[in-house]
Amino acid sequence: MIRIGLMSAAHLHAHGYAEALRAVPDVKCVGIADDDQERGQSFAQQHELMHFESYEALLDARPDGIIICSENVYHAPLMKLAASAGVHIMTEKPFTTTLEDGLTALEACRNAQVKLMTAFPMRFNPPMREVKALMANGALGQVYTMNGTNQGQLPKRHRAWFVDKALAGGGAMMDHIVHLADIMRWYLSSEAVEVYAQSNRILYAHDANVETGGLVMITFANGVFATIDCSWSKPLAYPTWGGVTLDVIAEKGVVNINAFKQVFTVFNEIRVLPRCAYWGSDSDVGMVAEFVNAIREDREPSITGIDGLKATEIVIAAYHSAEMGQPVRLPL
Repeated sequence: MIRIGLMSAAHLHAHGYAEALRAVPDVKCVGIADDDQERGQSFAQQHELMHFESYEALLDARPDGIIICSENVYHAPLMKLAASAGVHIMTEKPFTTTLEDGLTALEACRNAQVKLMTAFPMRFNPPMREVKALMANGALGQVYTMNGTNQGQLPKRHRAWFVDKALAGGGAMMDHIVHLADIMRWYLSSEAVEVYAQSNRILYAHDANVETGGLVMITFANGVFATIDCSWSKPLAYPTWGGVTLDVIAEKGVVNINAFKQVFTVFNEIRVLPRCAYWGSDSDVGMVAEFVNAIREDREPSITGIDGLKATEIVIAAYHSAEMGQPVRLPL
């Protein structure tokens, strides 16, 4: 039996991970700790989990691994805390909000010899995996370019930390570049060498001190260039779920991927606005299973901390580019 704990319920994905842990055989969720006691207690009650008064108390329970779902700026210190206890780690994206934090977190995990995985569920999304297989067997031929979107709505008040730069490290670009940046690196087996970005700030229901939209162009070492629309651009009344698409333009054809197309749009008299009800496969289950299996089989996870840091480097370069108004070369 592999025992996994949750560190914080700040990120909404914590709910999905709690359910995914129940779906993976021979796994027990030992409970949750959160520096926001009320939030942690509410989450524990909702998912019928034990609530720990502190992160240290959770680690004292000796879980085999932990999943970090805190506000972005706390990822690095929580990774270091878990590593110091010899506990394996999967951390929510973005890996960290600065390269310095990312490098020190990697070093702490290496020194402690704990496994470190970045939570990129899109690598376990069936449409994304199908296209990866097509590339691997040569069905698409040479890839020329890719155009991706990861759009959504301005985070609502109950997740207000998403629009607080001190906690999130940024806004829409920090939130929405990393998923597609990681997929592009994975597809191409090539690293980004240049990033050019523009961003804007449009206010919706409440003020935000971060950018609400961005457009990023990435050039890879193998010559492929790609774009990412990473905006919180959907109106608050628009039903949306996931919002990840990717067009791959290649020698032998064009593939249009919609990672979350399997939805119903629901209208009822209880909710004033329509909503999306997702019915497709759960990528979180595959991702959590990979983390658990890496621990069980004593191997590196298929998505590493370095993968997380490389995606973060693209985000940081995008901020530098938007500020300077010119391309930024990588590595930083």
